[in-house]
Amino acid sequence: MFPYKDDNPTVLTPVVTVAIIVLNVLAWIFVQGAGAREAVASSVCQFGLIPGELLGTVAPGTAVPLGPRMSCVLEAPHYTAVLTSMFMHGGWLHLLGNMWFLWVFGNNIEDAMGHVRFVLFYLLCGIAAAAAQVLKDSHGIAPMVGASGAISGVMGAYLVLYPRVRVHTLLVLGIFITRVALPAYVMLGYWFVLQLLLGTAGTLSKVQGGVAFWAHVGGFVAGVALIKFFVNPELAERKKAEHSEWLGS
Repeated sequence: MFPYKDDNPTVLTPVVTVAIIVLNVLAWIFVQGAGAREAVASSVCQFGLIPGELLGTVAPGTAVPLGPRMSCVLEAPHYTAVLTSMFMHGGWLHLLGNMWFLWVFGNNIEDAMGHVRFVLFYLLCGIAAAAAQVLKDSHGIAPMVGASGAISGVMGAYLVLYPRVRVHTLLVLGIFITRVALPAYVMLGYWFVLQLLLGTAGTLSKVQGGVAFWAHVGGFVAGVALIKFFVNPELAERKKAEHSEWLGS
């Protein structure tokens, strides 16, 4: 399922959501060479989060293969990678997919928090996502990059705040694609269970690399847990008063 819009009008201008999207796009263009293979590989090595490097469980000097004739060498822990990895991506589809999810769900969470609180919330969810993936793959050498962990936190917050809002989704059934409007709790609940199952399957099979499913799980759980501390009651009540017909209340 791929969400493309929701029935959830905003009250505030989502300046932080737009700024985060712009920062990710700028990083992709100017740091990652808009997808140039060498630039992406270099940026992933320099700014990506490598669990074994961060925890010191893999010896410095270990080579990490990134593709044909491309690798990076592990160094001393780069603790800043916990943050910088949130703004790096592995490809155009990775970037565009993440930014689209952020736009669909992020503007409404910013709406309920205000701009400053949303910045802190987003970063904390990204940190929680990184921690979950590192703990589950403490000896891993596959670099972790992408905004999806932090965005998962946004999605978890959305589930708590707007469970009955309709989310318009593309549903792929084999070669057929159709559109369906689902309550947020159905769409986001399905997404979370899928991440949990895929993460568990990867752990049991000991397959390393690929999608950081545990980062998605960790970010989502963090969003669910943190939202009550970050929501602005005045903004939430204002939104409810102005758009109650969309919120299912």
